[in-house]
Amino acid sequence: MDAPDPALLPHPGTGRLFPSPVPPGTGWPEDPVPAGSGPAPVARTAADVAALAASAPDLAALDARVSVCRACPRLVAWREDVAVLKRRAYADQPYWGRPIAGWGDPDGGVLVVGLAPAAHGGNRTGRVFTGDRSGDWVFAALHRAGLAARAASERAGDGQAVKGVRIAAPVRCAPPDNAPTPGERDTCAPWLDAEVALVRPRVLLALGGFAWASALACAARLGWVVPRPLPRFGHGAEVSLAPGRQGDGDLHGVLHVVASYHVSQQNTFTGRLTEPMLDAVVARAVDLAGASG
Repeated sequence: MDAPDPALLPHPGTGRLFPSPVPPGTGWPEDPVPAGSGPAPVARTAADVAALAASAPDLAALDARVSVCRACPRLVAWREDVAVLKRRAYADQPYWGRPIAGWGDPDGGVLVVGLAPAAHGGNRTGRVFTGDRSGDWVFAALHRAGLAARAASERAGDGQAVKGVRIAAPVRCAPPDNAPTPGERDTCAPWLDAEVALVRPRVLLALGGFAWASALACAARLGWVVPRPLPRFGHGAEVSLAPGRQGDGDLHGVLHVVASYHVSQQNTFTGRLTEPMLDAVVARAVDLAGASG
């Protein structure tokens, strides 16, 4: 009997063996590229991202294309190096090591917008805001609001589910020091644009200043009227955007953008962001989504 390959490690939920990074279509829970489905087209340049995002026929195709993107060389190298080197606490687990697609209700009235996957959170587990303390705050708040089945999101395939909300990051790969470059942000932007166009949320809930700027820029590209000068970021800030064009691509209706401080440990450990503060903006986003529905 052959000895197991030491490069393969068991998924903490299923026990199935995977290399790090995880190849698409190999059976990882919630992989947007289903096993046996054939390869998804791979974006290798900014132009590829724009073309593949714009031509995605549905959300499933978009998520699959996001999950295999290789358009930003620095981010590809970083996410895959982290997947190989790992953090000591997770040395016995395989790391996803690929871009993170949006996750949640495909008809969610609220789209939570973050920054980018955490190196040992989403980059490890394969689900946005999952497996780290920032994600613990997000899902606990959604659970308290009645939007999430569980108060924690530990790993893909853990039984977590949400209703009325979807979660996405403007930058889909874990960046060094949690700091994508402007070029990486701009290269990744068409993925978010396409997701908003397909999901048609009524509210974008922006976690942090980066997400606030990204949400407003996305709205402007899709045709909503964004005020100039741009609305200032602050916890609890909100702006209602009217649609500015009709015809093909028009998403119709007012889009609300609501802001929260980011759920980073820098904010949550210091008390700059508290659970009641986060609960209040989640409740406001839910109210606005219901009022606009």
